Amino acid sequence: MRKVVAFEFLSLDGVAEAPDRFFTAWDDVVDASGTELIATQDAVILGRRSYDEWSGYWPTSDIEPFATFINGVAKYVATSTPLEREWTNTTVIDGDLAGFVRDLKDRPGGDIGVHASISVVQALLAAGVVDELRLAIAPVVVGSGRRLLDGLPAMRLQPTRSLTSPSGYLLVDYHAVE
Repeated sequence: MRKVVAFEFLSLDGVAEAPDRFFTAWDDVVDASGTELIATQDAVILGRRSYDEWSGYWPTSDIEPFATFINGVAKYVATSTPLEREWTNTTVIDGDLAGFVRDLKDRPGGDIGVHASISVVQALLAAGVVDELRLAIAPVVVGSGRRLLDGLPAMRLQPTRSLTSPSGYLLVDYHAVE
């Protein structure tokens, strides 16, 4: 069975909204972690807001290896309204998000990534569909903005990796505990 791997950039106080405000220093360790993450994925789940932002940026980006990955990978978008912009390999999720992802997990393939989309990650965590949660935490307190873990039910996570990059970013991975 495929794994669902959710990845988010966070501030130290848990803000995930607009990570470009606080995730400003990249180093080789952060880059290698991202490359490792996408190497096993052949599908990505996005929310509508992330899709709208990303579909306007990534098709012409030369930031590698992510541009090649995201432009070529199968993208599934959680939205209730028609998409305004076309992007290669994009499918709108019809119906229940958690049910769709459970079905997708049962199909052959690699890992299923969930990138950036706060509400999608929250919904999938609450539904118990996420197998791994990977976080890149910036050494900054933002103070305001949507927080990734707000409003979620209690859940246990088992840490599987933790390291600090030379720029001070904490990279932590967790497995969901049933």
